[in-house]
Amino acid sequence: MAHFAKLDATGTVVTVTRGREEDSGKELEICARTGETYRQTSFNTIGGVHYTDGEPSEDQSKAFRKNFAGIGFRYDVDRDAFIPPKPFPSWLLNETTCQWEAPVDVPDNTKNYYWIEDTKSWSLLPDDQNN
Repeated sequence: MAHFAKLDATGTVVTVTRGREEDSGKELEICARTGETYRQTSFNTIGGVHYTDGEPSEDQSKAFRKNFAGIGFRYDVDRDAFIPPKPFPSWLLNETTCQWEAPVDVPDNTKNYYWIEDTKSWSLLPDDQNN
């Protein structure tokens, strides 16, 4: 099943819908019937990598537009990518993945942290939330 993101005049995704499989690979930039703008999006693409069953696919030609579109994402014409909303003002766009990254790496991947924008740092969640 092909998926398509409907864009508003600013390039922001307002809805994502399934399309016909025969429309896959076609650009429906402007729907002739309604005049609305659509861009195809790849359901299994995250950060420019296409996944099958949770693992990177052997065929990466299926990865396009960097990320599966979501409501509020912005379609960037120059990058040909869907970019999620910026979570915090200090976060930076990774040009390769078109995903936002904190200016400071998470200290330990085995624990759960949350971002504090005021101090631009990570804080460990309480022990009861780290099990």
